[in-house]
Amino acid sequence: MELADRLDRSLGRMRFSPPVTHVYNPLEYAGAAYAQYLRKYADGPKQVLFLGMNPGPFGMVQTGVPFGEVNHVRDWLGIEAEIRQPARQHEKRPIQGFACPRSEVSGQRLWSFFARRFGTPEKFFARHLVMNYCPLAFVEESGKNRTPDKLPPAERDALYEACDEHLLGVLRVLQPEWVIGVGEFARNRAALVCESGVTARISSILHPSPASPAANRDWPGAALKQLLAAGVWTDGAVNS
Repeated sequence: MELADRLDRSLGRMRFSPPVTHVYNPLEYAGAAYAQYLRKYADGPKQVLFLGMNPGPFGMVQTGVPFGEVNHVRDWLGIEAEIRQPARQHEKRPIQGFACPRSEVSGQRLWSFFARRFGTPEKFFARHLVMNYCPLAFVEESGKNRTPDKLPPAERDALYEACDEHLLGVLRVLQPEWVIGVGEFARNRAALVCESGVTARISSILHPSPASPAANRDWPGAALKQLLAAGVWTDGAVNS
């Protein structure tokens, strides 16, 4: 949690301008769930780190867990904690925590994929971990999400500097053989960070977002093919 706390402090000093009107930081109001996730599953070196971009409105924004679709966080990961209310909320993006009735499609696809292949979270997390590059979610006046890469250059550069530093610390602790970007943005950020002297192989899988037409055509099959082709996983039921 030391790395997460340091990142949280750095992000707390940042300010973001329109069209962003609301910024959600799950490390603060959902910190209990995130800490539970790290204590339970981020215990020592991992072979593979799956890296996402930033939280979705019905995933980590609600549960504090990366790609944190409510049902999978509670029922498969076995995590449930008090989710407090952030200081400012957009009326179209209320924080309902584990009572959120909407499913985060990206998270549902990702965690279902891992659950089907590994069966139990213990088997998956023995060698894998899922993190996000940036823990903040940015919301415009309309309620629309704004991704970090669409921020004004000065704001974006300051954000990237803090998130790069955090990712570098995570990589030094976890010592992964592979960093798999869930989408090209995360892959590219990981590749840049690894230039600072971290030895890890970089690859990516298609992002499971329903906004991607390709992801809506058998995303699990596409992701599996990419992981097998890269050599991250083998053809067996569980990577060994």
